[in-house]
Amino acid sequence: MSGSRTLRGWWTDLTDLVLPAECGGCGRARAVLCPRCRTALGGAPPRRVRPEPAPPGLPEVHAAAPYADEVRAALLAHKERGALSLAGPLGTALAGAVRAGLREAWTGAREVGARDADAGGAGAGDARGRGPVLLVPVPSARRAVRTRGHDPARRIALAAAGELRRTGTSARVLAVLRQRYAVADQSGLDARQRVANLAGALAVAPGGGVLLRGGGALVLVDDLMTTGASLAEAARAVRAASAPAVESRAGPATYGRAKSAVYPAEAGEGREERKTGPRMAGRYGGGGVIREVFCAAVVAASPDSFEINRN
Repeated sequence: MSGSRTLRGWWTDLTDLVLPAECGGCGRARAVLCPRCRTALGGAPPRRVRPEPAPPGLPEVHAAAPYADEVRAALLAHKERGALSLAGPLGTALAGAVRAGLREAWTGAREVGARDADAGGAGAGDARGRGPVLLVPVPSARRAVRTRGHDPARRIALAAAGELRRTGTSARVLAVLRQRYAVADQSGLDARQRVANLAGALAVAPGGGVLLRGGGALVLVDDLMTTGASLAEAARAVRAASAPAVESRAGPATYGRAKSAVYPAEAGEGREERKTGPRMAGRYGGGGVIREVFCAAVVAASPDSFEINRN
């Protein structure tokens, strides 16, 4: 009998190492996420979200769920407490937000293309056949990665890409964004201060611009959006690297240089020199050129940002 108790104790200790001790959302025993928390995370269709005020250059963003209650607990458990088994369900939720953003962006691209064709332009067509969906994660600060032992957004992006491929959408993660310098802690900063704090903080690693211009839909991804400052800065860096004229003028030596608050893609939208590079869907497109789908997706966003859907 004592041997049987010892065996059961050994088996319990082993399963504690392999299986989660508690649900990442509510703490229920023996579940990565219990059914109730899974419903909170992915039970409703992803929705378009936008913070108020929205930072300049923020692309359209879709989120799987509001950042509250069980969803907030699950994201914090994955990010801060190393509950890496949560990357699977969080990645599934992110994949849903990516699909929602792509559906809207592709629909918009087709509509604009049809208008251009009616006006005698080349038309945009549909970007779905131009290559795999590229998921570009917003990078965590280097010191945060060292402290946590992992990059949460990148890990969730990898899980989301796997879920997209499993359900028939060709996708891969393109982790080309890097921090050019350390920024101040964002906690305690308001929306305007966060934009100023992050201005020029991200850049595409040398050689990443070529990969970004490879065709197909490009989706910025992160685990959470609050003010939108991080996604807007990531979008600025990607737009700058995706434009050959900007890249050739600045050169790869700009990577890692001092801080700059200039947003070249916003200032230069619609210029003739940009027509040789990828074009963005919606307001970033131009007549008679190929438009690439460009949007963003997150697992969760602040509840207030969901208010865009009331109108």
